[in-house]
Amino acid sequence: MTALNEVIDDLAAEHAALDVVLVRLEAATWDRPTHAPGWLVRDQVTHLAQVDEAALRAIADADRFRAEVTARAGTDRKAREAALLAKGRAMSPTALLDWWRTARAALLAAAPALSPTARVPWYGPEMSSASFITARLMETWAHGLDVVDVVGIERPDTDRLRHVAFIGARARPFSYTTRGLTPNSAPVLIRLTLPSGVPWTFGEGDLPDRIEGTAVDFCRVVTQRRHVADTSLRVRGSNAAEWMTIAQAFAGPPGVGRRPGEFAAGNAAR
Repeated sequence: MTALNEVIDDLAAEHAALDVVLVRLEAATWDRPTHAPGWLVRDQVTHLAQVDEAALRAIADADRFRAEVTARAGTDRKAREAALLAKGRAMSPTALLDWWRTARAALLAAAPALSPTARVPWYGPEMSSASFITARLMETWAHGLDVVDVVGIERPDTDRLRHVAFIGARARPFSYTTRGLTPNSAPVLIRLTLPSGVPWTFGEGDLPDRIEGTAVDFCRVVTQRRHVADTSLRVRGSNAAEWMTIAQAFAGPPGVGRRPGEFAAGNAAR
């Protein structure tokens, strides 16, 4: 199995894990606020449907998608977001879930045709085909976490978090450039434990700057779903500490993240 096929299968599994949660929600719960300011549960699903459709367009016609990204650069981001959320808020929960199911199925059907050497455009840096699908898994997991954090239904973390950890580690330079900062190139060692207990490492040697702990915590920080202070990560060295204050694994401008104390420390597993 190729790296691309592996992550496509894991993306499908991540879709299914969130779907199990969504089908159990009562209608009123879809309008419950999440920890993302101004976003309801339904807005998280709306976003997933929209970006899965965008990902399909990027795969189907890369040049046309690049032109689309260029054209939207001069438009108002808040207005675009408001229009998108309005579309999802006008739908019933059943219709919204069907929209996401249709969008994700089309993406999964198109993804295997990607060349392993392709560079796929996106709203941030262009990515290899495997990294592009990994980014979709990361967003599915992260926006799904926004849902499960407030609906009271667990979606246990799995070793699929290795994909999120990988893209979070690789996105370290982007965490700086999206803020207009010069990337810090000092090496940082990452040593994590996946939910199964299997170790996961990024980097080599016995470096003074290091991040150690669980993949559960690390992935929540790099997707800005937890402030590092609300995790049990052991962060050593000024370079590692600096990164953890701005870590961002997703494309686009800097996110607002979560405030320290918003979650009880160590209350991560769902």
